[in-house]
Amino acid sequence: MQTNVDFIFKIAAIGIIVSVLSLVLSRSGREEQAMMTTLAGLIVVLLMLVQQISELFTTIENLFGF
Repeated sequence: MQTNVDFIFKIAAIGIIVSVLSLVLSRSGREEQAMMTTLAGLIVVLLMLVQQISELFTTIENLFGF
C-alpha cells in the first residue's frame, strides 16, 4: 500500500504533465487534442481516486466486521 504523500505526488505529477501537454497542443493549434488530453488526465485521476475510495470502504468494512 502506498503512502498518502506518494498518492498526492502522483496526482500532482499527472496534473503537471497534462497541463504542459495541453498548453503545447493548444499553442500549436490543436485545441481538440488538448481537450482530449485534459479529459484523459481527469479520467486517470478519477480512476485512481475510485480505487483509493474502494480500499477505504474495504478497510472500514473489515474494521467493523460487516
